[in-house]
Amino acid sequence: MLDVLLVLVGIAGLAYGGDLLVHNASRLARGMGISPLVVGLTVVAFGTSAPELAASLAAALRGSPEIALANVVGSNVANVGLILGASALMWPLATTWSFVRREVAVMVGASLLAAVLLWDGALVRVEAAVLLLGLAGFLVVAFRGDGAPQTVPATTSATRGPRARPALLALAGIALLAVAAHALVTGAVSLAAAWGVSERVIGLTMVAVGTSLPELASSVAAALRRQGDIVLGNIVGSNVFNLLSVLALAGLVQPLQADAAALRFDLLVMLVFAAVVVPIAVTGWRVGRREGAALLVGYLAYVLFVLA
Repeated sequence: MLDVLLVLVGIAGLAYGGDLLVHNASRLARGMGISPLVVGLTVVAFGTSAPELAASLAAALRGSPEIALANVVGSNVANVGLILGASALMWPLATTWSFVRREVAVMVGASLLAAVLLWDGALVRVEAAVLLLGLAGFLVVAFRGDGAPQTVPATTSATRGPRARPALLALAGIALLAVAAHALVTGAVSLAAAWGVSERVIGLTMVAVGTSLPELASSVAAALRRQGDIVLGNIVGSNVFNLLSVLALAGLVQPLQADAAALRFDLLVMLVFAAVVVPIAVTGWRVGRREGAALLVGYLAYVLFVLA
């Protein structure tokens, strides 16, 4: 019961800590005169991956590399199968050719790069650095693709607003993420031992879904408000940053090693879920309810296979 409580507290703490960090870091950035584009591509994008980052770093430092790897791979599968599927059931999501050509293509490319580097079951620091270089390239492409830079109006002390409060709250969010991640990983490792299942299974299911709950809640809410672009951007952006920042930083802190055969299967599933977004998106230029139901069924089948 204590381990279950640690997992639940950890998931709740990750959700609240991530929201606290994103909201106040965005306020701080805007108060300093940073453009909304930069805020969205840096603070918000990294912030929404903060729960996955905190959990994977905690697992790597604890000596549980399978949970660190499975969290990233499982979160990416859940983002497409569970979150995109559930959101499309709520309301059909419209897409565009530019979104598929740029953002979805980057997600598929990042998935391929991560699969190649992890195919031997290990991620060493040099390979982690390659993923970070991929993140830098993604940001450069995103900035250039936005067109001519916008002029940010000069801000005065009156318009910038106080910075101390959002800065302190953002730091509090980071601290909460660290504590919550430790609680989640500790409880998850203990449950894996008590239930006689591998850390890979716990990472792919309980930890991955737990760290993806903020994306699930925000995506379903956006779908109900018929804001399909927010849903798709959130899912694709989260998958890119999970691979190019979360996985990379965890690998830089502690080289990761897992069972190669099992990891290859999970990587292939991740690639399939990433690639299937392309035909789904370009067929009628929307992700409809039928496609959403198919994604959910596919995700459920994968989870049941992993648990079997």
